[in-house]
Amino acid sequence: MLRKGVTESFGAAIHALGAGQLTDGVIRRSKRMMLDTLGVGLLGSRTDVFNKALKYSQLFHSVEKSSVWGKSNITAPPHFAAFVNGVAVHSMDFDDTWYPATHPSGAVLAALLALVEVTPTRPSGVELLLAFNVGIEVQGRLLRFSREAFDIPKRFHPPSVVGVMGSAAASAKLLGLSSQQCANALAIAVCSAGAPLANAATQTKPLHMGYAAQRGLEAARLAQMGLEGNRAILDVECGFGVYYEDYNPSVMTLPGVGGSAWVLEEQDVAFKRMPAHLGMHWVVDAALAARAKIPNLDVGQIKLITLKVPPSKYIDCPFPTTEHQARHSFQFNACSAILDAGVSVGSFSRAQRERRDLKELLGKVEVHVPRDNQASFDKMYSEVTIETYQGESLSARCDTFYGHWRKPLRQEDLVDKFMANASFVLSSEGAEGVMDTIRNMELETECTALHSYMRMTNEECGHRYGSRALSQSG
Repeated sequence: MLRKGVTESFGAAIHALGAGQLTDGVIRRSKRMMLDTLGVGLLGSRTDVFNKALKYSQLFHSVEKSSVWGKSNITAPPHFAAFVNGVAVHSMDFDDTWYPATHPSGAVLAALLALVEVTPTRPSGVELLLAFNVGIEVQGRLLRFSREAFDIPKRFHPPSVVGVMGSAAASAKLLGLSSQQCANALAIAVCSAGAPLANAATQTKPLHMGYAAQRGLEAARLAQMGLEGNRAILDVECGFGVYYEDYNPSVMTLPGVGGSAWVLEEQDVAFKRMPAHLGMHWVVDAALAARAKIPNLDVGQIKLITLKVPPSKYIDCPFPTTEHQARHSFQFNACSAILDAGVSVGSFSRAQRERRDLKELLGKVEVHVPRDNQASFDKMYSEVTIETYQGESLSARCDTFYGHWRKPLRQEDLVDKFMANASFVLSSEGAEGVMDTIRNMELETECTALHSYMRMTNEECGHRYGSRALSQSG
């Protein structure tokens, strides 16, 4: 008997997976991911980068129409709805993060919710959950083909590589494609994968998530129409292997069968408490702990702030001039936490960024990179030391921030985050309806009920917040 190839095994697994193989743990975790993604996506629908992506997408029309999140009367062709909603999810760097490093949910959920509105039959909540978990599982399996993927990225933004594959796999599953068509969808998606990290900390970075959602959906639909790709795309170094120097693929077995577990069951995700790169969460928690050791802190008495962080050039930005740079700056987030006793959505507004006292603090920061501080979201730490002109020197270290997979957000805090984000855009009925639908997703006969709640916008509140804190073109 011939050994099944890697690509063939992925196509077969995507096709064969059934709802009965979903475990309680996977369902619970994936519903948390979906709720958080919708919340940050709704909030992101009031950002400048989202509005630019939407304006571009409105140049195009089609018979098929899918909803744009947080807009009561705007639709777009499905692939453009996936694009703009994916952009919204990552527009503030507020979305979930996995290990090995990627943002797993945005591309998959944006593609699926655009697709469910145009399928001939309305998928059930269970079918949506299954397709979502297929997309997450494929990303997790692909990331484990390389040890390089376990480090903080250096060359490309992971959602642009594995996100488009997850989007394609999830869309193929929802469309009910054959094993070979599922494999073709992955092969087609590879041709749209990849985005260099040079565009991190710019308005282009959120496009990575949008394109991953859009092009994965397109890949599945092209495969449905009979378009074919390389049947060994995952097997060879000149295929998906081009993205990793240590590529070592293996066949995909069915999770939930024969002792094989879902990747999501083995590895939880991190949920962010503030809209910034994940690495910022360590430095903020350490800065807050150091600040708390100095009663009645007068920031004018601070002589020096020392940060001990892992090596990563693209999140070392001493004097950020835009919101996107600020979201990727160890220095900015540490100083904001010390100055304001916290970091929030509003911390990245132009008015907050341009404060004189913040700029003075930024000039007092030194960054050190100890050899033992590994560039890994599972092993890194952050240490902050505040020295005053009075000779005080107080330090604090964070090894695991609250929200990390080792210290997961409590459900009530996850719900509070969702409600805070969604309520800037939706009415209370809409926000609560989204939350209840996700909570009971496996009982929904038609998952499109979710869209009706996401159109219940509170325009006055949304515009007021948008003008105050989110229109930050920098």
